[in-house]
Amino acid sequence: MLLNLTQWLSHYNSAFSVFNYITLRAVLAAMTALVISFLIGPMMIRKLIAYKIGQAVRDDGPQSHLIKTGTPTMGGVLILASIAITTLLWADLSNQYIWLVFLTTMGFGVIGWVDDYRKVVQKSSKGLSAKAKMFWQSIIAVAVAVYLWQHASQPVHTELIVPFFKHLTFPLTAFAFISLTYLVVVGTSNAVNLTDGLDGLAIMPAVMISSALAMFAYVAGHMVFAKYLGVPHVPGASELAVFCGAIAGAGLAFLWFNAYPAEVFMGDVGALALGAGMGTVAVIVRQEIVLLIMGGVFVLETLSVVIQVSSFKLTGKRVFRMAPLHHHYELKGWKENQVVVRFWIITMMLVLVGLATLKLR
Repeated sequence: MLLNLTQWLSHYNSAFSVFNYITLRAVLAAMTALVISFLIGPMMIRKLIAYKIGQAVRDDGPQSHLIKTGTPTMGGVLILASIAITTLLWADLSNQYIWLVFLTTMGFGVIGWVDDYRKVVQKSSKGLSAKAKMFWQSIIAVAVAVYLWQHASQPVHTELIVPFFKHLTFPLTAFAFISLTYLVVVGTSNAVNLTDGLDGLAIMPAVMISSALAMFAYVAGHMVFAKYLGVPHVPGASELAVFCGAIAGAGLAFLWFNAYPAEVFMGDVGALALGAGMGTVAVIVRQEIVLLIMGGVFVLETLSVVIQVSSFKLTGKRVFRMAPLHHHYELKGWKENQVVVRFWIITMMLVLVGLATLKLR
């Protein structure tokens, strides 16, 4: 909305033309989301406490987590509200990719909200059934995949790009593309959700990865930069840098309240939504493998659960002391803030590796 206003004002004062620059609006989006979250965060936390919307902690988890029982959850609503307001203010609302990522993020947020609501009302850590959650996630993810396949204007928009190799790509059939998109969107969403088990553990990697995706989106949408760096040119994708900037700003502000000891938890409403949003952006800019690299912590957390469950079912033995992986290290003696900061450092290094693929081809 503000973009349309500044474009109209630029007819009377050319200084307003500066708002046409995506880079400026991406920075403004981050700052706007940050300010919105800081302003409404304390009030939202007070409301969550007043309505007794507290976290139910697993009985079989680390004993140190028992003190977290009752800490307000569903704080992801704060993140989504900031992202939504900021995107509507600064993004080009005529851009199809903005609406696709926006609706996907909010759709997964609704699924997470229902899950969190049932946990709070039923005072259980189970929430929405796994089948129901997967069903609705699948509906949205498949719809995204079909839309992108049908609106792909060039073959490169549906190819699998292998990083570090300039011309190594794999053409995908409709079934392969839809399957890959489904796995990326749903997989990233649930991976972030599994990682969100310690104070600040999931939100900071999400901030770093979304910031990196903003750069990929900007480059992909810029014909000259895309050609120079050897990445697929996706017209209109640059606008996604504004959305990614909103995620980064909202995430940083949420970290203020979510840092150890957390005043509020993100809940499924935030984790599922953020993962789905990042996954969708990665698919649009054709950087699925790069997302896999940058989100290495999310991947390891998910694999630890898969390995633990599979091992126990097949052999009756556990590979890890507890899954997801962050609990394993807690039970080995690491303090909670040590696990969190070390996982942040790993993510930072992986994000740098991902960014390096822009040039190392």
